[in-house]
Amino acid sequence: MKDDSFRTIQSLGRTELIDELMEYAEYEHPSVKLGYGDDAAVLKGEDDFKLTTSETFMEGVNFDLTYVPLHHLGYKIATAAVSDIYAMNGTPEVVNVDLAVPNKLSVDMLKEIYRGIGAASKDYQFQIVGGDLTASHKTLSVSISCYGSVAKEDIIYRKGAQVGDAICVTGDLGGAIAGLRILMREKKFWQEQEEQTSFQPDLDDYEYVVKRQLVPAARNDFIEQIGESSLKPTAMIDVTQGLVSELQHLTSASDVGSYVYQAAFPIALDTRTVADEMREEVDRYALYGGEDYELMFTLPEEQVETLADEFQDFVVIGKITDKEEGLCMQQAEGGVVTFGEEDETNS
Repeated sequence: MKDDSFRTIQSLGRTELIDELMEYAEYEHPSVKLGYGDDAAVLKGEDDFKLTTSETFMEGVNFDLTYVPLHHLGYKIATAAVSDIYAMNGTPEVVNVDLAVPNKLSVDMLKEIYRGIGAASKDYQFQIVGGDLTASHKTLSVSISCYGSVAKEDIIYRKGAQVGDAICVTGDLGGAIAGLRILMREKKFWQEQEEQTSFQPDLDDYEYVVKRQLVPAARNDFIEQIGESSLKPTAMIDVTQGLVSELQHLTSASDVGSYVYQAAFPIALDTRTVADEMREEVDRYALYGGEDYELMFTLPEEQVETLADEFQDFVVIGKITDKEEGLCMQQAEGGVVTFGEEDETNS
């Protein structure tokens, strides 16, 4: 193999890599409405659509057992999975749990993971129906496959956003990465001690952001609200990889552009405080941080006020524009920057 034929995954980017891998999915099953390219795959049912998605968390990549309690790990990966179902306006129903377990974990430790998933099953009302268990040499891997459903007339895709639609986001952004920054700082402090004995950091001042990192919540409350409303977003996606990445996914699927306002980003005071302590730009937390599991959706501008009368926990951060205008952000100082394809690779 020639050296110039070796392409790194980093140089290609996540979306482009998936596109290339899916070139080998040559057979199309008649039951599939949508295979990939959205938050969940869509299968044809008799009276509704069936939804399926999966999440994998790998130790050392997605979590660090130094500061992640196992029951929180179980809850968080379940949240990540059901969030994909909610992003399609669906209802989660059942999950399978797959574990690859090293010898360093005991039976009681595995039960802690399931305790967290069980707590999530109560909050999101899904049933754990099985899975797989295998050995691992060194690291723990946890995977969840989630299955749900949605009425055919109620499904919401990433595609569907129209020029002039308002771009909205539930909750606030950047809190999860702020919590991670605090946990990583405390771990570094512990590692630098001459004797690495039991260490319990005081995180009371950072409770909000640490909770956003360790036990995030999927926005089933918003899905329940639009289910009771006559309003329906034209497109929707969950914010798992940061605002820029999700904007790229949604606008690409809808074949449109976007114009967002930096000053409108919903960022909690606790998140700003952490960024100040770290001497980092808080807006980068929102743009590239990820793991917030909020929902970004588009809605005809004339319907925003009506939704606000029914559901207050969202803000308008911009508008959908023509595709030729690209992905633009008006900075707080008034200047305008354009996000390119390299932003996804670097995020």
